[in-house]
Amino acid sequence: MSAPLPSTVTDAPAAASRADRIGDAALDLLVERGMRGLTHRAVDERAGLPQGSTSNHARTRQALLEAAVRRQVHREARVLTPDAMPGTGGAPVTADALVDALSLALHRYLTDHRGLLVSRYELALEATRRPELRAFFDAAGSAFHGPVVAMMTAAGSPAPERHALSLVAWCEGLMFSCAAGSFHAAVPTRAELRTGFEELLRGMLGG
Repeated sequence: MSAPLPSTVTDAPAAASRADRIGDAALDLLVERGMRGLTHRAVDERAGLPQGSTSNHARTRQALLEAAVRRQVHREARVLTPDAMPGTGGAPVTADALVDALSLALHRYLTDHRGLLVSRYELALEATRRPELRAFFDAAGSAFHGPVVAMMTAAGSPAPERHALSLVAWCEGLMFSCAAGSFHAAVPTRAELRTGFEELLRGMLGG
């Protein structure tokens, strides 16, 4: 099934705070123009704010990038809902429940929020060139690590940390392939994603 990449990632309500508007505008610019297109003036124009508003909120380039990362993490959490995943509360969970939840979240991401993947890749690549951004990016993204480990623990994984890494790496590879790689023109169906998760988790959990 064909799924063209949306040009923007904004879905915030009109009454969003100024910080949210700046963050959303920054992410939109990263999708449309790349890192070179992310400037304070461009964010003001994109967000419909008076000139100088973004500079008042995030005076330096680093501060602007951090604002974009904060908004990126917030937006991704709304899509992937890590805290709502089965097993994150500590109760035992079946592999089937994990497969259902993971395939739904990943399919939702790939069909409706592909722009968020592009903005994340732009920020991740910039972090490889800016040590101060790398530290901030990694700390912000750590919120997603704990829930994945908790899921694997609740599912009975004998090595939850290692299996969490494998699960995340599999998802990341698939998302990159569908957003910017060789499979960008087609997104797997939820049934196909479900099969992929079943095969992956069978190797980790058995059965």
